[in-house]
Amino acid sequence: MRSFAGKGAFVTGGASGIGLALGRAFAAEGMKVMLADIEQGALDQAVAALRETGAEVRGTLCDVSDRAAVERAAALTIAAFGKVHVLCNNAGVGVGGAPIDETAPADWEWAIGVNLMGVIHGIAAFLPKIRAHGEGGHIVNTASMAGMMSGPMMAPYNVTKFGVVSLSESLAAELNGSGIGVSVLCPGWVNTAIGESQRHRPARLGPPQTPTPLALERRAQITALLRAGISPDEVAARVMAAIRDDDLYVFTHSVMRAALEERFRRIRAAYDKADAFKP
Repeated sequence: MRSFAGKGAFVTGGASGIGLALGRAFAAEGMKVMLADIEQGALDQAVAALRETGAEVRGTLCDVSDRAAVERAAALTIAAFGKVHVLCNNAGVGVGGAPIDETAPADWEWAIGVNLMGVIHGIAAFLPKIRAHGEGGHIVNTASMAGMMSGPMMAPYNVTKFGVVSLSESLAAELNGSGIGVSVLCPGWVNTAIGESQRHRPARLGPPQTPTPLALERRAQITALLRAGISPDEVAARVMAAIRDDDLYVFTHSVMRAALEERFRRIRAAYDKADAFKP
Protein backbone atom coordinates (compact mmCIF):
# COMPACT_ATOMS: atom_id res chain seq x y z
CA MET A 1 0.00 0.00 0.00
CA ARG A 2 1.61 3.23 -1.16
CA SER A 3 -1.14 5.84 -1.24
CA PHE A 4 -2.71 7.07 2.01
CA ALA A 5 -4.29 10.49 1.46
CA GLY A 6 -8.06 10.49 1.74
CA LYS A 7 -8.27 6.88 2.88
CA GLY A 8 -9.74 5.63 6.14
CA ALA A 9 -7.95 4.12 9.15
CA PHE A 10 -9.31 2.50 12.30
CA VAL A 11 -7.06 2.14 15.35
CA THR A 12 -7.91 0.41 18.63
CA GLY A 13 -6.16 1.45 21.80
CA GLY A 14 -6.00 4.79 20.04
CA ALA A 15 -6.16 7.18 23.00
CA SER A 16 -2.54 6.78 24.04
CA GLY A 17 0.79 5.09 23.42
CA ILE A 18 1.38 3.27 20.15
CA GLY A 19 -2.27 3.61 19.09
CA LEU A 20 -2.24 7.39 19.35
CA ALA A 21 1.14 7.54 17.60
CA LEU A 22 -0.33 5.48 14.75
CA GLY A 23 -3.25 7.90 14.60
CA ARG A 24 -0.83 10.83 14.34
CA ALA A 25 1.16 9.11 11.59
CA PHE A 26 -1.96 8.32 9.56
CA ALA A 27 -3.34 11.84 10.01
CA ALA A 28 -0.03 13.30 8.84
CA GLU A 29 -0.48 11.34 5.61
CA GLY A 30 -3.90 12.88 5.07
CA MET A 31 -5.93 9.87 6.18
CA LYS A 32 -9.31 9.96 7.89
CA VAL A 33 -8.76 8.40 11.31
CA MET A 34 -11.13 6.74 13.75
CA LEU A 35 -9.58 6.20 17.18
CA ALA A 36 -11.22 3.57 19.37
CA ASP A 37 -10.50 3.18 23.05
CA ILE A 38 -12.04 2.02 26.31
CA GLU A 39 -11.18 5.23 28.19
CA GLN A 40 -13.53 8.06 27.23
CA GLY A 41 -11.61 10.97 28.79
CA ALA A 42 -8.29 10.06 27.21
CA LEU A 43 -10.05 9.39 23.90
CA ASP A 44 -11.65 12.83 23.87
CA GLN A 45 -8.29 14.46 24.54
CA ALA A 46 -6.58 12.46 21.80
CA VAL A 47 -9.23 13.34 19.22
CA ALA A 48 -9.11 17.02 20.17
CA ALA A 49 -5.32 17.11 19.92
CA LEU A 50 -5.30 15.58 16.45
CA ARG A 51 -8.08 17.82 15.22
CA GLU A 52 -5.95 20.82 16.18
CA THR A 53 -3.54 19.73 13.43
CA GLY A 54 -6.32 19.95 10.86
CA ALA A 55 -6.79 16.20 10.61
CA GLU A 56 -10.15 14.53 10.05
CA VAL A 57 -10.34 12.45 13.22
CA ARG A 58 -13.16 10.92 15.20
CA GLY A 59 -13.36 8.73 18.27
CA THR A 60 -15.52 5.88 19.47
CA LEU A 61 -15.69 4.13 22.81
CA CYS A 62 -15.02 0.44 22.26
CA ASP A 63 -14.22 -2.61 24.38
CA VAL A 64 -12.45 -4.87 21.88
CA SER A 65 -13.19 -7.98 23.94
CA ASP A 66 -16.87 -7.45 23.06
CA ARG A 67 -17.48 -8.53 19.46
CA ALA A 68 -20.74 -6.60 19.23
CA ALA A 69 -18.96 -3.42 20.35
CA VAL A 70 -16.32 -3.84 17.64
CA GLU A 71 -19.00 -4.43 15.02
CA ARG A 72 -20.78 -1.25 16.14
CA ALA A 73 -17.51 0.66 15.89
CA ALA A 74 -16.96 -0.69 12.38
CA ALA A 75 -20.44 0.38 11.29
CA LEU A 76 -19.87 3.84 12.80
CA THR A 77 -16.55 4.17 10.96
CA ILE A 78 -18.05 3.21 7.61
CA ALA A 79 -20.90 5.64 8.18
CA ALA A 80 -18.39 8.41 8.90
CA PHE A 81 -15.76 7.74 6.24
CA GLY A 82 -17.40 5.50 3.69
CA LYS A 83 -14.45 3.14 3.51
CA VAL A 84 -11.66 1.78 5.70
CA HIS A 85 -8.31 0.83 4.17
CA VAL A 86 -6.06 0.41 7.20
CA LEU A 87 -7.05 -1.55 10.31
CA CYS A 88 -4.82 -1.48 13.38
CA ASN A 89 -5.76 -4.02 16.04
CA ASN A 90 -3.57 -2.42 18.66
CA ALA A 91 -5.45 -2.48 21.98
CA GLY A 92 -3.79 -4.61 24.63
CA VAL A 93 -3.33 -5.14 28.34
CA GLY A 94 -0.32 -6.30 30.31
CA VAL A 95 -1.45 -9.25 32.40
CA GLY A 96 0.86 -11.42 34.46
CA GLY A 97 3.05 -11.27 37.53
CA ALA A 98 2.43 -14.75 38.93
CA PRO A 99 3.64 -18.27 38.17
CA ILE A 100 1.40 -20.15 35.76
CA ASP A 101 -0.08 -22.43 38.41
CA GLU A 102 -0.92 -19.43 40.59
CA THR A 103 -2.44 -17.26 37.85
CA ALA A 104 -6.13 -16.59 38.45
CA PRO A 105 -8.62 -17.78 35.80
CA ALA A 106 -9.91 -14.20 35.57
CA ASP A 107 -6.47 -13.02 34.49
CA TRP A 108 -6.43 -15.56 31.67
CA GLU A 109 -9.92 -14.47 30.64
CA TRP A 110 -8.98 -10.79 30.60
CA ALA A 111 -5.73 -11.27 28.66
CA ILE A 112 -7.27 -13.57 26.06
CA GLY A 113 -10.37 -11.40 25.70
CA VAL A 114 -8.47 -8.19 24.94
CA ASN A 115 -5.12 -9.24 23.49
CA LEU A 116 -6.24 -12.12 21.29
CA MET A 117 -10.02 -12.04 20.85
CA GLY A 118 -9.84 -8.28 20.35
CA VAL A 119 -7.68 -8.84 17.27
CA ILE A 120 -9.98 -11.61 16.03
CA HIS A 121 -13.02 -9.37 16.48
CA GLY A 122 -11.33 -6.55 14.58
CA ILE A 123 -10.52 -8.78 11.63
CA ALA A 124 -14.02 -10.27 11.57
CA ALA A 125 -15.66 -6.83 11.62
CA PHE A 126 -13.42 -4.99 9.15
CA LEU A 127 -11.94 -7.47 6.68
CA PRO A 128 -15.23 -7.99 4.78
CA LYS A 129 -15.58 -4.21 4.49
CA ILE A 130 -12.03 -3.82 3.15
CA ARG A 131 -12.63 -6.62 0.68
CA ALA A 132 -15.91 -5.06 -0.43
CA HIS A 133 -14.48 -1.79 -1.73
CA GLY A 134 -11.84 -3.62 -3.78
CA GLU A 135 -9.20 -0.93 -3.36
CA GLY A 136 -6.84 -2.98 -1.21
CA GLY A 137 -5.63 -2.10 2.23
CA HIS A 138 -3.54 -3.27 5.14
CA ILE A 139 -4.12 -4.89 8.54
CA VAL A 140 -1.68 -4.29 11.39
CA ASN A 141 -1.93 -6.52 14.46
CA THR A 142 0.05 -5.48 17.52
CA ALA A 143 1.80 -8.39 19.20
CA SER A 144 5.08 -8.03 21.09
CA MET A 145 8.51 -9.56 21.30
CA ALA A 146 6.69 -11.64 23.92
CA GLY A 147 5.05 -13.25 20.89
CA MET A 148 8.43 -14.47 19.72
CA MET A 149 10.06 -15.55 22.97
CA SER A 150 8.64 -16.19 26.42
CA GLY A 151 9.88 -15.01 29.79
CA PRO A 152 8.71 -16.02 33.27
CA MET A 153 5.79 -14.65 35.25
CA MET A 154 3.94 -13.27 32.22
CA ALA A 155 2.28 -16.36 30.76
CA PRO A 156 -1.15 -14.81 29.97
CA TYR A 157 0.51 -11.97 28.09
CA ASN A 158 3.01 -14.24 26.32
CA VAL A 159 0.39 -16.76 25.24
CA THR A 160 -1.87 -14.12 23.74
CA LYS A 161 0.96 -12.42 21.89
CA PHE A 162 2.17 -15.72 20.41
CA GLY A 163 -1.45 -16.16 19.33
CA VAL A 164 -1.47 -12.79 17.57
CA VAL A 165 1.70 -13.69 15.67
CA SER A 166 0.21 -17.01 14.55
CA LEU A 167 -3.09 -15.37 13.65
CA SER A 168 -1.28 -12.76 11.55
CA GLU A 169 0.78 -15.39 9.74
CA SER A 170 -2.38 -17.33 8.94
CA LEU A 171 -4.15 -14.19 7.76
CA ALA A 172 -1.23 -13.18 5.55
CA ALA A 173 -1.30 -16.60 3.87
CA GLU A 174 -5.05 -16.36 3.30
CA LEU A 175 -4.82 -12.83 1.86
CA ASN A 176 -1.77 -13.43 -0.32
CA GLY A 177 -2.38 -11.86 -3.72
CA SER A 178 -5.57 -10.10 -2.63
CA GLY A 179 -4.10 -6.61 -2.39
CA ILE A 180 -4.66 -6.57 1.37
CA GLY A 181 -1.40 -6.71 3.29
CA VAL A 182 -0.79 -7.93 6.83
CA SER A 183 1.83 -6.85 9.35
CA VAL A 184 2.39 -8.10 12.88
CA LEU A 185 4.06 -5.55 15.13
CA CYS A 186 6.45 -7.07 17.67
CA PRO A 187 7.92 -4.16 19.62
CA GLY A 188 10.36 -4.40 22.45
CA TRP A 189 10.29 -1.87 25.28
CA VAL A 190 8.23 1.20 24.35
CA ASN A 191 7.47 4.15 26.61
CA THR A 192 3.75 3.52 27.09
CA ALA A 193 1.36 3.03 30.00
CA ILE A 194 0.69 -0.67 29.36
CA GLY A 195 2.19 -1.36 32.78
CA GLU A 196 -0.82 0.46 34.25
CA SER A 197 -3.38 -1.79 32.57
CA GLN A 198 -5.04 -2.76 35.85
CA ARG A 199 -6.98 0.51 35.81
CA HIS A 200 -9.00 -0.94 32.92
CA ARG A 201 -9.68 -4.30 34.52
CA PRO A 202 -13.43 -5.09 34.18
CA ALA A 203 -15.29 -5.09 37.49
CA ARG A 204 -16.97 -8.38 36.54
CA LEU A 205 -13.61 -10.12 36.87
CA GLY A 206 -13.20 -9.09 40.47
CA PRO A 207 -10.15 -7.47 42.02
CA PRO A 208 -6.65 -8.47 40.92
CA GLN A 209 -4.63 -10.94 42.96
CA THR A 210 -2.55 -9.56 45.76
CA PRO A 211 0.94 -9.46 44.25
CA THR A 212 3.71 -11.49 45.84
CA PRO A 213 7.07 -9.82 46.65
CA LEU A 214 8.51 -11.53 43.54
CA ALA A 215 5.67 -10.18 41.42
CA LEU A 216 6.20 -6.68 42.77
CA GLU A 217 9.89 -6.90 41.96
CA ARG A 218 9.13 -8.06 38.42
CA ARG A 219 6.57 -5.28 38.00
CA ALA A 220 9.11 -2.67 39.08
CA GLN A 221 11.61 -4.03 36.56
CA ILE A 222 9.06 -3.87 33.74
CA THR A 223 8.03 -0.33 34.69
CA ALA A 224 11.64 0.83 34.54
CA LEU A 225 12.19 -0.81 31.16
CA LEU A 226 9.03 0.76 29.75
CA ARG A 227 9.99 4.23 30.96
CA ALA A 228 13.38 3.86 29.29
CA GLY A 229 11.80 2.51 26.11
CA ILE A 230 11.68 4.05 22.68
CA SER A 231 9.06 6.58 21.63
CA PRO A 232 5.68 5.35 20.33
CA ASP A 233 6.20 7.72 17.39
CA GLU A 234 9.31 5.75 16.39
CA VAL A 235 7.22 2.57 16.44
CA ALA A 236 4.55 4.25 14.29
CA ALA A 237 7.17 5.31 11.76
CA ARG A 238 8.32 1.71 11.45
CA VAL A 239 4.74 0.57 10.98
CA MET A 240 4.23 3.10 8.19
CA ALA A 241 7.33 1.77 6.44
CA ALA A 242 6.07 -1.80 6.85
CA ILE A 243 2.71 -0.92 5.31
CA ARG A 244 4.43 0.71 2.35
CA ASP A 245 6.77 -2.26 1.86
CA ASP A 246 4.14 -4.92 2.66
CA ASP A 247 6.32 -6.41 5.41
CA LEU A 248 4.82 -9.17 7.53
CA TYR A 249 7.06 -8.73 10.58
CA VAL A 250 7.80 -5.37 12.24
CA PHE A 251 10.55 -5.33 14.86
CA THR A 252 11.93 -2.41 16.83
CA HIS A 253 14.83 -3.60 18.99
CA SER A 254 17.77 -5.22 17.21
CA VAL A 255 19.35 -5.90 20.60
CA MET A 256 16.70 -8.57 21.16
CA ARG A 257 17.80 -10.50 18.10
CA ALA A 258 20.37 -12.49 20.09
CA ALA A 259 17.70 -13.89 22.42
CA LEU A 260 15.57 -14.85 19.43
CA GLU A 261 18.54 -16.51 17.77
CA GLU A 262 19.00 -18.60 20.92
CA ARG A 263 15.43 -19.82 20.59
CA PHE A 264 16.07 -20.72 16.96
CA ARG A 265 19.29 -22.52 17.96
CA ARG A 266 17.38 -24.70 20.41
CA ILE A 267 14.76 -25.47 17.77
CA ARG A 268 17.44 -26.46 15.24
CA ALA A 269 19.11 -28.63 17.86
CA ALA A 270 15.82 -30.40 18.51
CA TYR A 271 15.47 -31.12 14.79
CA ASP A 272 19.02 -32.44 14.66
CA LYS A 273 18.18 -34.74 17.56
CA ALA A 274 15.00 -35.89 15.80
CA ASP A 275 16.97 -36.65 12.62
CA ALA A 276 19.50 -38.68 14.56
CA PHE A 277 16.96 -40.56 16.68
CA LYS A 278 16.87 -44.31 16.28
CA PRO A 279 13.99 -46.09 18.06
